[in-house]
This record gives sequence, structure tokens and C-alpha cells, in this order.
Amino acid sequence: MLMGDYYFYREDIMMNTTEAQNTTVLFTQTNSSINTSSPGNTTISLNKDDLTYYYRIALLSIYSVVLLTGTISLSLMVHIMKSSSASITSITVLNLIFAHFLFLITVPFRIYYYARGYWGLTFGWCKVVSSMIHIHMYMSFIFYVIILISRLMTFYHKAEHMASLRRIQALLVSAMVWIVVLVTVPLIIHFSYGKNNKISEEKCFKFGKSITRGAKVVNYIVSTLIIVVATVLTVLQANILRVLYRKHREGCTSQQEFAAQLKSLCFALIMVVCFIPYHMFRLYYLNDPNVEGVNEVFLSLTTFNCLDMLTFLGRRHFFVCFLGRAC
Repeated sequence: MLMGDYYFYREDIMMNTTEAQNTTVLFTQTNSSINTSSPGNTTISLNKDDLTYYYRIALLSIYSVVLLTGTISLSLMVHIMKSSSASITSITVLNLIFAHFLFLITVPFRIYYYARGYWGLTFGWCKVVSSMIHIHMYMSFIFYVIILISRLMTFYHKAEHMASLRRIQALLVSAMVWIVVLVTVPLIIHFSYGKNNKISEEKCFKFGKSITRGAKVVNYIVSTLIIVVATVLTVLQANILRVLYRKHREGCTSQQEFAAQLKSLCFALIMVVCFIPYHMFRLYYLNDPNVEGVNEVFLSLTTFNCLDMLTFLGRRHFFVCFLGRAC
């Protein structure tokens, strides 16, 4: 081979190599979601946009189901409560219904956002809708605790301690709680919640990276407290059912007290199923705000506690006993 032919041949090889590299880069950019680790082993990974789409579908489905079933549940419960007496437990249940109602009003806005993929409303309203799900969860937890403690005290023959808390006092306490919530929460939303976020009318419910160090500490304490309290109350309630079962055996299902405590256990299990998974994951999420999509899914699952009113749709005398009219 002549020297000139050699240089032409070498230049041709280099040009072909460059074209092959460019083709490889183009193929890699076009198919960024395909990773080949070996000739016979190809794995497919989803990019961020794909994950966002699947999160939207999951959240849209969950909130649609919650809105439909929650509305039906509240409608049936309001009809039942018309004929109930004004006991401490029934007043607490009414507060629970009101908390569910306030939250369900905001659910259509969440469905609208996840269906459209674009907020389009004011940033202030985004903060209100975003905070309402947390208000609903914490208020529901408080009312569950009140119901369970009242039933525990009744079982352990300490109901006389509740006698001083008359119905009018229970109403006043409920009114004070809601006044505090409805006054302080808007102030927190306006001056603190999402303060470090960039104002945008395109995206909503993206406040994870704006959580301050102090807010993280509060979240750690609250999440741990909810996990511990829910677990302890569930164990105590299960123990009551165990005692009643050992006492009445086969005839326990015909006992009004057993039925009432069984409904209390349902409330305890709702806390365990709906609240504990979210707060356990939240302890991890506070250190890694990049998993905000997963956190939103766990948060949406807490809203299934709107179906708690369905626990009252059993036999009529079970409901009457639970409200303290026949026990």
C-alpha cells in the first residue's frame, strides 16, 4: 500500500468511527429510558415525567373514589344522626362529620388539578386546598382519640369522671376548638405555609422543599405522637374485646356492649390503616423531599378515613348503644 493510500484509508476509518459515535449518542438520547447492561439483559427505567404522570393517575383515582364514597357516607350519617340523642359521643361524631365535610369541599379542586395537570388558580387558594387535607387529618385524629377514650373510660367504670362534662360544655369545647382552628390556621397559611416557594399558577401542592428546620422538628414530634397514640389505643381497644369475648363467648355478638366496643375498634383500626403508614413514611420524607410524589400518594390514602361513618350502618341497636342511649 502506498503512503498516500494509507493516509486516505486512515482518514476514512476515523470518519466512520466518528459517525458511529454520533449515531450512538443520538440513539442514547432518543431512548434515554432504555438501559442495556448486557447483550441479553435490557432494563427499562421511567424518567421523571413518566413518574409524574403515574402519580397523577393514582392521585386522581384515589380522590375521585374518596369524593364519591365520602359524600355518600356523610349523607347517610347525617340522616341517621337526626334521630340520635345529644350525648358527648354524638357531639364528637358531629364534629367529625363537619371535618369531613370541609375537606370534601376542597377535593374537587384536587381532582381538577390532577386531571388537567395545570393549576391555573391563585397561589393563595392552592395553599388553602393543600393545607385542608392536613387540617382534616389532625382534626379527625383528635376526634377519634376523644371517642376512644370516652369508650375506654365507660368500660373501666370511670364514666363518673365524664359526668361533669355536660352536653352544653361539650358543645362549647367543640366551638372553641373550631374557632381556634379556623382563626389560627388561615394566619399560618398566609404568613408561613409555602412561604419559601416560588409563586406559580401552574403547579400546586409542591411545598416539600419549603419546610424549615423548625417545622421539621414539629413534624417529627407530631408524626411520632400519632403513631404511638394510635398503636396504644388500638391495643387497649383490642384487649377490651378480648375480655368481653372471654366473658360472653358465643353470645358476645348479641351483647350491646360488645357491639359498641367493636365499633370503637373500627375507629382505632382506621387510624392504624389510614394514618400510621403516612406518618411512618413522612419521617423518611422529611429528610428526602425528592420523594414528594410518593408522599402525596401516602397523604391521599389518609383521606379514606372519610368512610368511617360507614361503621354506623350496622344493626340499629348497635348504633344506639354506641351513642350511649341504651348502654
